[in-house]
Amino acid sequence: MRFRKTTMVLAAGLLWAFGFPGEAVSAGPGRMADMGNGGDTNIDLAVRQVTVTPVRAYVGDKVHVEVLIENKAEGMKTTNADIYANGKRVGRQQFTWGMSPGNRLYRMTFEWDTRGVTPGEYKIRAEAFVWEDTSPFDNQLDVSQPVFLAPPGGAFPGGAATGGSATETDPRFGKDRLGG
Repeated sequence: MRFRKTTMVLAAGLLWAFGFPGEAVSAGPGRMADMGNGGDTNIDLAVRQVTVTPVRAYVGDKVHVEVLIENKAEGMKTTNADIYANGKRVGRQQFTWGMSPGNRLYRMTFEWDTRGVTPGEYKIRAEAFVWEDTSPFDNQLDVSQPVFLAPPGGAFPGGAATGGSATETDPRFGKDRLGG
């Protein structure tokens, strides 16, 4: 009897999770979030620009990363913006977006403290991830020029000096929208 009851509960759970036989299945429109107002809300954040300064630094220096994120749709939420160096998170800030329909662009500045980091090249990525985002392909942006960290007192490739900057802009984002 116990075996039968367990089997019935398992079967009911599977039907609930995967649907009943013959039921129509549709991918439907993009994922929409219920923001508590009973309706669906289109969530769409995009990382539009990332600037890294300096791109040649010594281990122990601070590397500044400026990020521009656009709220392309609706909704309001607090989420994280993250900075990664070679896939390891080196910065995180929370920000609230969607409070004002007129305010679509969010600028954040991060400071990566490179003390204790191994010398070498580091690829920088900015990411603003939201589970409900209808187009998650633009939730991150990689800077194509790596940051080079030399050991204190060491030399940089080609005899270059410390400094420099690199900016990566999403090509779908109009430069007229970057503002000041």
